[in-house]
Amino acid sequence: MNNVRVLHLAKVAGISGSEAHLLSLLPSLVQRGWDVRFLMLHEHEPGAWDFARKLVSQGVTLDAIPLGADVDLAAFLRLCAYLARRRPTILHTHLVHGDVYGQLAGTAMRVPVRVSTKHGFNEFREGRGFALADRSIAALSHRHIAISRGLARYLKETEGFAEETFEIVHYGICPQPDARPYDGDVPRLLCVGRLIPIKGHLVLLRAFRDARAEIPELELEIAGRGPLEPALRAYARELGIEDSVCFLGQVNPIQTAIERTAISVVPSLGEGFGMVALEAMERARPVIAAAIGGLGELVEDGRTGLLVAPGESEPLTRAIVELASNPERARAMGEAGRERALGRFLEERCTDRTELLYRASLNDAS
Repeated sequence: MNNVRVLHLAKVAGISGSEAHLLSLLPSLVQRGWDVRFLMLHEHEPGAWDFARKLVSQGVTLDAIPLGADVDLAAFLRLCAYLARRRPTILHTHLVHGDVYGQLAGTAMRVPVRVSTKHGFNEFREGRGFALADRSIAALSHRHIAISRGLARYLKETEGFAEETFEIVHYGICPQPDARPYDGDVPRLLCVGRLIPIKGHLVLLRAFRDARAEIPELELEIAGRGPLEPALRAYARELGIEDSVCFLGQVNPIQTAIERTAISVVPSLGEGFGMVALEAMERARPVIAAAIGGLGELVEDGRTGLLVAPGESEPLTRAIVELASNPERARAMGEAGRERALGRFLEERCTDRTELLYRASLNDAS
């Protein structure tokens, strides 16, 4: 693909599910011979430069444009100038800012192929104004990708997209050496994710308190940072469980936290895919997850973990008690989860699907 220049564009603040996806997809495309660059929109967050260093270390060229605000005309004009200079054949945008800035600038600068990936739920999707703007911007894209069927259904319900608009390309994972079984003396839970309301930590803390009433030795580790951290710490004290809940902050690599815990919990109120669930499955850990978004496409209820109603603490309590009190069943679910992750959700498959979409789009544009 020597004559095809691919530019990926997204705003980056740190490394979460979508950024982890880009850190595996883009190097994989480069290894297959694609000329790939990443253009990072940012607001000078330290986490953005952590992402940049990781991507560049894997052989991907990266450029950056700072944003002074969500709507920044100067940044938009710099983006247009960048596109005029680089002349990409394919512009692939991600997340809200990437879509808005990229699809508008890409159309203005007549980029031949414009692709957009929808990654999940966010605060910008609240209200009719965003839905109208998002549909209008989406009309500028030649191809639309959703990272799960659940997300495609959500976009149909909230923004009026037709489900058939989207090609489904699940995230993939790069397999690590054989997973080690959990060998701890006490049942320890792990929840990974940004500390923001949509991740469901408040529900988890209530469920954990009630589960400890039945299994007093139960422990919970929470990995991640975010604006909700002070409130979560205060709530743990209010519930009387602060001695059994450990806030780890940002953990890198996350596999180290997964391997010292027995069960991963994903209590999200909205989740486009659930990369943290896939990472736990790859490490042979059972997953208790909210039955929402893409999580139901990852976790097979009763086989690789347990699915529970989102936003409700009582079903989550019961699921925690069920697996924490039955380590043999939990271990069997973890092994089944690893088999499923390696059989259906490898990065190789994600890259294959992306290449097919690129080639089809190039054929359509020729």
